[in-house]
Amino acid sequence: MQTFDVAVLGAGSAGEWIAGGVADKGGSVVLVEALRVGGECPYVACIPSKAMLRSAHARVQARHLTDLGGASVSPGLDEDRDAFRAAVRRRDRLSGAGDDSGAAASIERRGVTLVRGTGRISRPGVIDVAGREFGYRDLVVATGSSPVIPPVEGLDAVPAWTSDQALSAPEYPVSVIVLGGGAVGSELAQAYAGFGVRVSLVEAAGQLAGHEDPRIAAELAAVLRGDGVDVRLGAQVTRMEVTGDGGARALLAGGTAIEAGRVILAAGRAPATKGLGLHSIGVTTAESGALRVDDHCRIEGQAHAWAAGDVTAIAPYTHGANYQARVVTENLLGGSRAADYRAMPRVIYTDPPLASVGMTERQAREAGIEVTTATIDISQVARSSTDGASAGQLVLVADRAHGVLIGACAIGPAADEWISEATLAILTRVPITLLADVVHPFPTFCEVYEIPLRQLAAELA
Repeated sequence: MQTFDVAVLGAGSAGEWIAGGVADKGGSVVLVEALRVGGECPYVACIPSKAMLRSAHARVQARHLTDLGGASVSPGLDEDRDAFRAAVRRRDRLSGAGDDSGAAASIERRGVTLVRGTGRISRPGVIDVAGREFGYRDLVVATGSSPVIPPVEGLDAVPAWTSDQALSAPEYPVSVIVLGGGAVGSELAQAYAGFGVRVSLVEAAGQLAGHEDPRIAAELAAVLRGDGVDVRLGAQVTRMEVTGDGGARALLAGGTAIEAGRVILAAGRAPATKGLGLHSIGVTTAESGALRVDDHCRIEGQAHAWAAGDVTAIAPYTHGANYQARVVTENLLGGSRAADYRAMPRVIYTDPPLASVGMTERQAREAGIEVTTATIDISQVARSSTDGASAGQLVLVADRAHGVLIGACAIGPAADEWISEATLAILTRVPITLLADVVHPFPTFCEVYEIPLRQLAAELA
């Protein structure tokens, strides 16, 4: 049996990062992956979704060029289909059409032993991959997450895609029902609507982006409705039926129904920890399936077992996985680094994007923090007028006792970029009195911080 310093289960963004980082420093690493090196993000998630969104946004902008002095286009169904096919070709080119051969070759060149298959812990210090055993000193679980299939009667009988399938399939659906109004559901709804697809988005909660500020979430719903999406909030699907033409009919509580050619499941993701043999080393997952880790990303109760990425359910984003991977890598190499999640940005890449970081007002109050807030409409910024921006708002949350920013939530043009100013402020605990004195170039969207920061500074003074 070959023995390694580190065995990594899962070659997603976190697993790939850790394996390469340890190997680069001379450690011996076995990396076990059944699907793709690099995980879902490059192939069926982040990259393809952002590629399709960019194409859809360009399509929408082309329809409104007259507002900016250009010539607009009013495409019909055939033009929408052709544009969709072109966008799919671009998507597949950027994502490599799911081929991980380049990533696999790259990680092996760095000295990592890549084993294709599903790894399972057979006993302490040993993993099994299809009958082959590998020994390890330290174990890293980075198996990611899998789509949640909602328990809806009849769902298995109707044509349905998971979000991964929707972002890899070439077919153009004339109509879709999107189940779930989080980041994935909102992005897919807008992307398909941009190509003329009739879209209904069904969300059981009373708002989209359930954990974000309700004011910003309401703006997001208004944006999607403005794009032609039929947004149903507080709507519960009780049953699915197949229509006469082979499509799907969603029956909602209250007696209403929605029909479409296809259903897209965007009801969230669950940590992929089943079947890993974690009981062999005395590990019990949380009810959600997540692995409980300490602030060093070490699995609770384990001296030589670690976890990073979606399996921890702490920061379920690619940048969150990469951050935890850096923490784990440093600790595997002899360091003692603790993770700090206070300033982990969250983004929904619609147009305009929703971006947030830190705590919402409600979360802060529930944590017993005395807070004050300030808001501003993006229309008050000059750049909003020059760019013809129609929607946007920023909400800032401050800790009264310490005079620092602890949260920010925004929707507006390029908010995914300028949220980084709040991210840095929260991470470094810059006093609001100092933040209020920052000079921004004119005219830019980042000027939106100035008025609410001055309001907070005056109040806290």
